[in-house]
This record gives sequence, C-alpha cells and structure tokens, in this order.
Amino acid sequence: MAVPDVFKKILIANRGEIACRVIKTARKMGIKTVAVYSDADKDALHVEMADEAVHIGPPPSAQSYLVIDRIVQACRDTGAEAVHPGYGFLSEREAFAEALARHGIVFIGPNVRAIAAMGDKIESKKLAQAAKVNTVPGFIGEITDDNHARRIAKEIGYPVMVKASAGGGGKGLRIVHKEDELVQAIKSSQHEAKASFGDDRLFIEKFVTEPRHIEIQVMGDKHGNVVYLNERECSIQRRNQKVIEEAPSPFLDAATRKAMGEQAVMLAKAVGYDSAGTVEFIVDKDRKFYFLEMNTRLQVEHPVTELITGLDLVELMIRSAFGEKLPIKQSDVGINGWAVEARVYAEDPYRGFLPSTGRLVRYRPPAERASRTGITIRNDTGVYEGGEISMFYDPMIAKLCTHAPTRTDAIDAMATALDQFRIEGISHNINFLTAIMHNAKFRSGKITTAFIAEEFPDGFHGLPMDDTDRSRFVAAASAARLVRALRASGISGTMNGAYRIGRDFVVSLDGRAFQVTNANLAAGNLHLNIDGKPYSAVTDWLPGQPIMYLNGTSDGEHAIQISRCQGGYKLGQGGRTVTAIVRSPLGASLAALMPEKVAPDTSKMLLCPMPGLVVSINVKEGQEVKAGEALAVVEAMKMENVLTAQADGTVKKINATKGDSLAVDEVIMEFA
Repeated sequence: MAVPDVFKKILIANRGEIACRVIKTARKMGIKTVAVYSDADKDALHVEMADEAVHIGPPPSAQSYLVIDRIVQACRDTGAEAVHPGYGFLSEREAFAEALARHGIVFIGPNVRAIAAMGDKIESKKLAQAAKVNTVPGFIGEITDDNHARRIAKEIGYPVMVKASAGGGGKGLRIVHKEDELVQAIKSSQHEAKASFGDDRLFIEKFVTEPRHIEIQVMGDKHGNVVYLNERECSIQRRNQKVIEEAPSPFLDAATRKAMGEQAVMLAKAVGYDSAGTVEFIVDKDRKFYFLEMNTRLQVEHPVTELITGLDLVELMIRSAFGEKLPIKQSDVGINGWAVEARVYAEDPYRGFLPSTGRLVRYRPPAERASRTGITIRNDTGVYEGGEISMFYDPMIAKLCTHAPTRTDAIDAMATALDQFRIEGISHNINFLTAIMHNAKFRSGKITTAFIAEEFPDGFHGLPMDDTDRSRFVAAASAARLVRALRASGISGTMNGAYRIGRDFVVSLDGRAFQVTNANLAAGNLHLNIDGKPYSAVTDWLPGQPIMYLNGTSDGEHAIQISRCQGGYKLGQGGRTVTAIVRSPLGASLAALMPEKVAPDTSKMLLCPMPGLVVSINVKEGQEVKAGEALAVVEAMKMENVLTAQADGTVKKINATKGDSLAVDEVIMEFA
C-alpha cells in the first residue's frame, strides 16, 4: 500500500453505499479507514470493507449515527485524524464540525461558517438574496404556527412548498395545493424533519409550475479557489425524492450553464466555501433559474459528475480538507459524453412504492466495466447477497450508473443494465426504472419534476405488452422448458430414449393461452411456431442462471430475468414482469376445467401497506369518514405515509394504536 501524502486514517460517519464509496477512494489513496455501525448494521458491507469498525449504539439513527459524542469518541479511540460524513445524518450539522474541531479532528467538508450559512435553508436564502442570486418568491423565515403558515401561503398563493430548514433528500418537504391540506403537511414535515435531522423548523415558498430541478456541483479549497463542475438534471422525482439523475442536462444551453455556474461560484465564495457542495436551482420552461438551496456535502448523485469530468470528488474533498489547492482551474473542466444514474430502492412500485424490508435472497447486479470511449457501467452499493434491508434506514439498495458518448447511448445502456440486475427476497423498483428508460417523453428530454405524476397518474402497473413482447416471453418460457427436458433426458442411469421430449406446448401468459408447436432447441438454436407464426432465436441459457439472453432473429438480443414458479416461469424484461405457465396440450385442457381461487375480500379493512410504526390514528370507532380522509399515519424508512379512506364509510373497529409496530397487510381498522 502506498504511503499517503494526506491523512493516514479517516473515519466515515455514515453507513450503506456512501460509506463503501468513501472507503474505495481512501483505499486508492492509501488511507486506512474506520467504520461506525449500529446494532442493525453489525454485518453490513461497509463494516466488512473498513480496516476498523466501532459500534455506536442501537438501530434508531437518533441513538447511533446522529449521536455526535459517540462519533467523536470513536475517532479518539481509533486515532482517526479526519471524518468524512457522507450525506444525510451529521453531514450538514454545524455542531458536529465544531465538536470535531475541539478535539483536533478534521471535518472532510466545508468550514463551519459555510455550513451555518448555507446548511440552513432559511439563512441561505437570505444570503443568496444579498449576493444577488436569483431566488424563488416566498417567506424567508421560520413559520411559527399553523395560522402563521396559512397567512404566508395565502400571501404567496397556492401551490406552495412546506420545507424543512435542515437536511434534504425530500425529507420534511410537502407540496400543498389548497389550504385544507396545509396543516397535515406541516405535521408530517415536522415529524420527518425531527426524526431525520433533529430539527423541525419549517419555511414556505412558492411552488414553481413546470419546473426542472437542475443543480450545479461546486468544489472549493482553503485558498479561495472555487470551480463549478457542470450541472446535473434531477427532475425525475417521486415525493420530492430523486429517482433518475443525469449529467449534463438535456435542457441547458452553454449560456445558461455558464450563468448558473457563475452564480453558484459567487454564492460559494460569499461564505468562503472550501469543499464539495451543490447549489440547487429550479429552472422554468424559459430557462429562468432560481436558487433553491445549497447542500453543503457530497450529493447522492455525484457519480454522474465524476463520469463526465473524470474527477474523483471524494478525493478532491479529502485533499481540500488536508489543505491542498485545487488541482484544476475552471478552464480545465469539460464535458465528456453523457451519464445517467438510476436509484434502486427497496420498495414496491406496484403497491404505491411502499417500502420493503427483508433479506436479499439474491443480489446480482450487472458486471461493472469502465471505458472512456464506449459504455461504462458503475454500481455504487452497500449491500450484498444474503444481507438485510432494515426498516430503520433509507431504502436505497444501489445507484446504477451508465456513461456513454451520447445521451441515447447512455439511456439504452441503462435499460440493458437494469434488465440484467437481479434482486430477489424483497420488492424493488427495477421494473419502474426500466419503464422510465423506455418512456418516449423521458428519452426526448422534455421533462419536469411532474414527470412521474403525469406519466404514471394511476400508479405503476408495468409497461403494456405488444405482440412482439408476448412472443419473446413465450419463446423464453418454451426454451427453458426444452433445456430442462433435454437435461432430464440425459441423466445417467435412465434408459436411453425413455424420456420423451414434447415439441408442442400451451403457454399461458397472464391468462392468455398461446399454442406452441414444433418447438426445437439444438446447439443453442431455438425454432418454434407461436400460434402458427415461426419464431427463431439463439440462447445459451442453462438451468439455474437468473438471466436468459435471447437473441431473436426478428427482435434482437434481450436479457430476460427468469426464475421457476409452480408450473412454469416468472419472466421479466423491459419494465414488464409476467408469469408463463407451460403445459402439454392435454394438461392445458384439464387445467381449463379447474375452478379459480378467489382472493379474500379486504375492501372493508385498512391494511398496513408496509412494515412500519404507527405515528397516529386519526379517527375513532363509530366515526363516519369520507373518501380521501386521513385515517392513520405510518412511518417506514424515515418517511411518513398518510393512509386515507378509499370510500365513504363508518369505522367499526380499530386494531392498532400509536406506537404499534405493524407487519405488512396487518389490519389497522375495519369498517361497517
């Protein structure tokens, strides 16, 4: 290992993928690392990767990752000279940087003055106004109570945004379209902000219609130098949480990029900024931009900036904290190709994106590869196969990134990589991410922060299938059936030829039957007829492999996820998941005579949609409720979920109380 020319040992005051990300750069620089972990993370990947690890408390972050004294003591016990805070947790906490400084420990981030000025969204807006930076109309100050909030919202005009003064990542943020939504929005924002950041102060500003969320990455040193490293387009959001990011933005022209970058640098220099930071802007349809906030830390989506600039932002942060000058000038910053990042979350897009917890029975991301001229695949993660997704922390599993010469190439590469990403044991959003990659509006670049609400107004139910898609899935299921039959026929000890391989099947695809005839698979070449139409493809799939690569003569090569299920296979590709039941013609005719199993009626019950903690029960037994009325609030993975009535009715029985920990589909209340 090389002798480091900076710090010899650093502690990472974080967990998950960002802790693993920092450890990778520290290793490259020859710096030893110290991980910290809660009881829930004792077997986590970042603990295994670090040179040392220190236990800091029980699972709730307020009792572990947010306890400053325990982080400081871990530094003192291990001799760590500096701390990288990652994002979230203590990364933007002024008191944390001050506590480290009192013990002679370097904070790998901006100076305390910058954190204080820019980490607080209310104060940062005041400073931005003073620095002549464009700002969103609103009340620049803390709201004191519900009546104060009503007056402000009425003056600004709906829609408005209720936002937490501390933190970020969509926590403590609500968009309010009318007055009767305001009080609940304030309560939820305060609870989330308090739980995530220990600070429940809120402010209100105007919600800009048809907005794009575009942010500028800045990097400074302790010698007064600040540069901007181009922009990131972060408009694809759900519940104000970013889902897809890309760099550069397909919307900005060179003049707007320069103007935004120069304003971001001006703002950073106003507070002597000396590390990685992000200045977030709302940009309207006319490319007018308004300062939103500044995140005084490394962003989740920093990999796309690294991919188009060739810079390691974590290394630049470490060297800046050590006191080195920036190795680059503004004229050195270019844009090489296009990068896209997709956030893979433990959530169920088919059930309103509700969080999912449990064991990663299978975790097989696409193979990473690096290329400055072709396709790059990068996967930043903090999990492993067999690990647990806990209810205590953010539901992110991984950040999958692709880089290519053009935007279209990067999107196509992402679609393919997502098809190759295999996760089992928990629900995940890979199909949803893939659907976005295939969405015509997204591919055109004509997007706003309302993209998901507009393109999926009734929620996500998978992409619809056309005849080409159906033929591909039928062929894949038939190929799997033939491969397994061929293997069974060759088992030693059986009479040669005694196992007859059928050539005709009936494949039921989500209730629709397809007649497969003359199916044959030899040396990887598949030939069959589907409802009388010929289909040919090549595949080298073997039983047990989670991905089948099927190269059809008429529709090209596709990576199809495949797993056994009763009577057939579960298949997924291109944002679609289907169940294909493969039967002999006789078996299909007999199956048609079987009665269908009817699901139990739960229409008069409120079920808990995810494992979580009951924050409040908003109604009483015997109370009449209207459709859309808030019935209960359940917290999961640091987010509050308001459960509403689906129809008018009367509450018959309440089975849960505030503070209860509920499992998925547990009955919260029943209706008459």
